[in-house]
Amino acid sequence: MHLLPYSLLALWLSLVQVVYSAVGYDEQLILQPLPSSSLLASFNFRSNATQTSFQQHHFSYFPRSLGQILEHTKTRELHLRFSSGRWDAESWGAKPWEGAKEGGTGVEIWAWLEAETPDEAFARWITLNHALSGLFCASMNFIDSTKTIRPVMTFKPQGDHHENDMPYLHLLHGTLPHEVVCTENLTPFLKLLPCKGKAGIASLLDGHKLFDASWQSMSIDVQPLCPADSWDCVVAMDQTVDMVLDIERSKRPRDNPIPRPIPRDELQCDTSKPYHLMNDACFPVEPAYHRPWSLTEIFGRPIKGTCLSKQIGPVESRPVCLTVPHDRTVFSSTGVIEHKLESANYRCFTLNETADFELILPEQNDLQARVELTQPPLYAERSFTGHGQERGGVQALLTNPSSTSAVEFIYLESLPWFMRPYIHTLKARIAGRSSNEEVVKDIYYRPAVDRYRGTHLELRMIVPPASRVSLSYSFEKAILRYTEYPPDANRGFDVPPAVIRLLPSNDTTEGLSRTTYLRTTSLLLPLPTPDFSMPYNVIILTSTVMALAFGFIFNLLVRRFVSAEEAGATGLAKLKVRLVEGVTKIRTRILAVLKGRDKDREKKDQ
Repeated sequence: MHLLPYSLLALWLSLVQVVYSAVGYDEQLILQPLPSSSLLASFNFRSNATQTSFQQHHFSYFPRSLGQILEHTKTRELHLRFSSGRWDAESWGAKPWEGAKEGGTGVEIWAWLEAETPDEAFARWITLNHALSGLFCASMNFIDSTKTIRPVMTFKPQGDHHENDMPYLHLLHGTLPHEVVCTENLTPFLKLLPCKGKAGIASLLDGHKLFDASWQSMSIDVQPLCPADSWDCVVAMDQTVDMVLDIERSKRPRDNPIPRPIPRDELQCDTSKPYHLMNDACFPVEPAYHRPWSLTEIFGRPIKGTCLSKQIGPVESRPVCLTVPHDRTVFSSTGVIEHKLESANYRCFTLNETADFELILPEQNDLQARVELTQPPLYAERSFTGHGQERGGVQALLTNPSSTSAVEFIYLESLPWFMRPYIHTLKARIAGRSSNEEVVKDIYYRPAVDRYRGTHLELRMIVPPASRVSLSYSFEKAILRYTEYPPDANRGFDVPPAVIRLLPSNDTTEGLSRTTYLRTTSLLLPLPTPDFSMPYNVIILTSTVMALAFGFIFNLLVRRFVSAEEAGATGLAKLKVRLVEGVTKIRTRILAVLKGRDKDREKKDQ
């Protein structure tokens, strides 16, 4: 949605509020070509239920499986994120939905739970994570006290809560940056939809395509929404899937997905480079902006009709919308009505409820018009500094691209307990300026307790126009017990991304119509790791020594020692007895044979 003008965005948000005020279901797909042969696809599914029916467990469009979990744990507002990949802000612009539906790498969850005491809220928080872990086939049951914080400034309730309930609502936040998002998480996500992914825009969602994307994010937001003039509230759920697909990679046939080198005669080289004809060098030309593609080529199938979509109201609420210049040639299926917004490069389609919907954009190299991307209000990147196994440092670079307005924001870091920061080394400096301008306006710090809770750090900062702020601090690495290392200990430990919430004000970047969030990438922290092959070597050596010692002692205990003469005499006696026994047996057999012959002769004579 960041690609729409802000006036159009505000109109669409007001339409969403109208949709939420009535019980029902709605869905929408927004497609936006991006530079470097990329395509942004944003799937949004909205369903709700009245608060009375929700409390009585009367569900129609709202999923019963999730509703019963929220009611049992007294969760009044829930935000769940599954993300993977990296958003390239310099090439793709601002994130969709102004980052409000974005999560950090892996799994991120925060919720407001109703409870009398913080301990009771934490117990319900653990129950909630265990239940969602089973529902979404994720490892959220590993979110314990060491991975949980209670943010103070970063997150605010998005729903409408009664003033009398606010003192009893407790906010808890947890992350699993090491979690790998896969098809096992997508399948239960689709099961929450009324059509189960069999019809409507959800029929395009395929695990092979989704998890082959350069960046993807799945989000679930559950919150109460109330009209301004009454408390006849509804419990609204937003399900969102955002992905950035590589057009050329997605168009590969499924029966032959292995990439192969392009033949030399088909290479498109930049002939303006001075080394173009030197040593057979070829600098590739940037792919054309208006690449040809279709829904079947990108997703492997067309849209299977509609799913409970009324397709009424303003044009912006149609099931499928496309953000391309008006001069761009677009072909659609027969019987589909196309609507163009003259105020923006935006067109939507009214679909046939039962027929498949196909969208084709042919190659159009002569078209120069482009959709201007919205610039992010802030660029953020974070990395480790230092070397060695004992100490290190963290550096975050926060850049304000605006030349006229300052940016004020909340910076949140949730660090594992084995990463011990030194707060006295916390420094915030403006690059290229010698003046000691105050950048950090407020700070909240809660130190870690070994094996019980992690470090919680929140900063309220401001970046002047056209400036870059460097935020850095040092930390110490703890030594873990050998039982606390994971199986891939030498890979390192994942540190959750930093969360940034931009604060709207009169002098900040225009267009912050609602809460804007940013997240950095996660970090990989190497800790002092023992040689886990040594226990194996010690066990083998110890077992060998014990076997030799046991065999020697056992022989000493059970073996009978005699003199050489006794051993020799004993041996001759035994040999004599055996010879006598053998001769006796042979003699007995011979006598038996002879007696048998005599009897036979007597019988013949008679």
